[in-house]
Amino acid sequence: MHIPQTGKTKEEILGALQAFKSRDMDWKSGKVWCYVYNPGEDPVEVTKEAYLSFLTENGLDPTVFPSMLKLETDVVRATINLLRGDSNAVGHLTTGGTESIMLAVKTARDMARATKPNIKEPEMVLPKTAHAAHHKAAHYLGVKPVLVDIDPATFKVRAEDMEKAITANTILLVASAPSYSQGVIDPISEIGKIALKHNLLFHVDGCVGGLHLSFMRKIGYEVPDFDFTVPGVTSISTDLHKYGYAAKGCSVIMYRNKNIRKYQIFACTDTTAYTLINPTVLSTKSGGPMAGAWAILNFLGEEGYMKIIQEVQEATRKLIDGINAIPELRVLGKPAMCMFSFASDEINVYQLGDEMNKRGWYIQGQFSTLLTPRNLHISVNHGTIHNVDALLKDLRECVEIVKTKTPIDSDAIRAMVGAALQGPDPEAAFGQLAASAGLTGTELPTEMAFINEVLDALPDELCNAFLVNYFNDLYV
Repeated sequence: MHIPQTGKTKEEILGALQAFKSRDMDWKSGKVWCYVYNPGEDPVEVTKEAYLSFLTENGLDPTVFPSMLKLETDVVRATINLLRGDSNAVGHLTTGGTESIMLAVKTARDMARATKPNIKEPEMVLPKTAHAAHHKAAHYLGVKPVLVDIDPATFKVRAEDMEKAITANTILLVASAPSYSQGVIDPISEIGKIALKHNLLFHVDGCVGGLHLSFMRKIGYEVPDFDFTVPGVTSISTDLHKYGYAAKGCSVIMYRNKNIRKYQIFACTDTTAYTLINPTVLSTKSGGPMAGAWAILNFLGEEGYMKIIQEVQEATRKLIDGINAIPELRVLGKPAMCMFSFASDEINVYQLGDEMNKRGWYIQGQFSTLLTPRNLHISVNHGTIHNVDALLKDLRECVEIVKTKTPIDSDAIRAMVGAALQGPDPEAAFGQLAASAGLTGTELPTEMAFINEVLDALPDELCNAFLVNYFNDLYV
């Protein structure tokens, strides 16, 4: 694309933008079981209007736009109250869970620099199931991630294993409520005791569960304590654009008190330009996501959220029971809320995912580890619950189709991967693997089973390098 010599009409522009969506999955139909969280037409419309009404306001300087300060403090305080923080708890809005988690790690690192200057190579201890955003934060911020294996039966980390991983360089403990992959809650209270014992900060990743689990508790579901009522918990991340059903680009990072939060904030007067004060990573940020979050919290209210969550949980129970009733499939662990994964000992679930995709469904494939089998992940939200019966029907039919297909030869793929990686030229090896998997050029693949088999066969470090190379070619 080149910038046109003369501008196009509004109709031409909007028509072209709409055409770009022609290959997108139809999330409005309720057949995409991740990425999008749809509360229904009326809440979406209110959120959209609120978002657009603050599209150009800038959260960089609250002295110019005090409305931004009002929106942020209202939304953050409401979230803190829901997660049972006291008047000392504080927080900020961010652009998403990754930024919230990155700030929690940055805060721990900078607090350690100030209070534990003997630590030169900081580490954080986290379960294997912790979200990849923690690894990204570690990579960006120079903090070593120390991974702890999970219980393969429950998919939760054991508190005693977390404690064993603590060293003189540890600055932060991490746990999930729940973990994304299997939707289970780590033993937050037990880990909190360990954090207090060792004088460590403890971050709870409640990006997907913070709001949903809190409202489940209000409805009457048994939910283990995971929030600020747990002694030892010092920070929590909670996404509003997931199960808060806000517009994308809005998460909350919260701290137990200002003495911790101050290590998150960055200020700079060292230049000839204006004074820069950034509570979060970004400087300029649109007021749209803030206004959208404020609007949805006030539009739905507690009653609206509890109605949505009750319906979502009922649909989740029906879906889990239905999948477990398919002889070839089994749900992994005991999910705490509306996120779970399922595996099979009889068919290739990556092939099952492709067959479902042909019928317009998107179910997320997850790779195997030494403690978890390859599986497919489902996140249930209010916009998908009307499709539970249709999904189960197609799952049953697609299982039968996959049973008739020629299985992918996993052993042959692993041998091919091993042979390619033994060569002297890693770049050539990645090119060979990409070609065999159909990952070449700038066109996206239409089927993923063989690709997932190749990726699943690679060690994590090499798989990461492979994907970096592929995305380096995919984007201009």
